[in-house]
Amino acid sequence: MGLGDKIENAAEKAGGKGKEAAGNATNDESLKAEGQADQAKGDVKQAGEKVKDAFKH
Repeated sequence: MGLGDKIENAAEKAGGKGKEAAGNATNDESLKAEGQADQAKGDVKQAGEKVKDAFKH
């Protein structure tokens, strides 16, 4: 996994956490769900990069 990919995935997860927190604070279920989805996408991408790394070694 390249450093750029790690940073991008971490940023996506962090942004998702922020959206989820904002959704909770404003009682906006749509924003909360969007934040959770962003976090899940970041997790999936991170897992995919780990699989690629495992096959490289």
